[in-house]
Amino acid sequence: MALISGAYLTLKGVVYIGPIRMLDRPLDMISMLAFFSFLIGATEPARKLSDVFNAIQAGTAAADRLVPLLDQEPEIQDIADFVGDSLDLSRKAANTDADTIVFCGVKFMAEVAKILCPDKEVLLPDMDAGCTLEQSCQPEEFKKFKNKHKDHLVITYINCSAEIKALSDIIVTSSNAKKIIDQIPKSQPIIFAPDKHLGAYLNKITSRKMLLWNGTCIVHIQFSERELVGIKAERPNALFIAHPECPEAILKHADHVGSTSSLIQFVSQSKKKEFIIGTEPNVIHQMRKKNPEKIFIEAPGADGNCSCNRCPYMALNTMEKIYLNLKDSKPGIHLSDTLISEAKKPLQRMLDMTNN
Repeated sequence: MALISGAYLTLKGVVYIGPIRMLDRPLDMISMLAFFSFLIGATEPARKLSDVFNAIQAGTAAADRLVPLLDQEPEIQDIADFVGDSLDLSRKAANTDADTIVFCGVKFMAEVAKILCPDKEVLLPDMDAGCTLEQSCQPEEFKKFKNKHKDHLVITYINCSAEIKALSDIIVTSSNAKKIIDQIPKSQPIIFAPDKHLGAYLNKITSRKMLLWNGTCIVHIQFSERELVGIKAERPNALFIAHPECPEAILKHADHVGSTSSLIQFVSQSKKKEFIIGTEPNVIHQMRKKNPEKIFIEAPGADGNCSCNRCPYMALNTMEKIYLNLKDSKPGIHLSDTLISEAKKPLQRMLDMTNN
């Protein structure tokens, strides 16, 4: 169609097609040939890009569920069927009727989907998308730790491997941890793993003395108290909100502490217009979509900027890898029936106690 229109403009020496002004002056033959040479060169890259997006859309329809964490890059969040935090995704995985789940997050959450839906195909765009909390808590070491404290109930944060879940009594997320812990008698000693900062925060708000595993999140330990105090002084009207995986030195400055979904809800309900965000900065994308009139500032790292606070593991998931994941149906999550059976018990207890 473009070639026919261009030829018409050249051969007829006109600048209009119908009532539409196409050119300022008639197009000569040399100009037309140069223009269409450019179009031919640009067509193939554009076609390939279109093919990628069409493939992602077609694959998404076939998979029925493309499920990223809120910490994912904005463009991945925007093509998803469902976006949520750990608790949201656990519920979604447990209740979905999809045959295939493409989990655009980290490996431990894709494992949760497989544990709760063992008959479904669960794909992960990059198998190296891990987690420092998961890495800090290896099964053999944790088993030894657990055996030293056999009278303790083991409550484990969902940010851990399937093997650690199988060694646990109850799994929790940052959304439901307090509610679940409050249902356990005060006389019952508890091991909490793997995040020591989340554990310390829960000890504080539940008046417990849980025994804590020494794990941390690479994102949340990067925030600088000194830089945070400075930016709060520069923006006195801004509220600081933070995830409980942050150290106490950061949390003590917070106007609100909560899970990812809690932070988003707080921003939406607040009458304030400025917020300093103390968690993985890709969460801000959902905050902006729900509150376009509000201002969001990333909490700074020790060097005064925010680049160090981005999760390097989340960043491994890209649009190209999602395309290949959908196209090839690999890589995927594969767990033994025994591991699934053992790991599902504490996850099911979590879901049951959350609904109490």
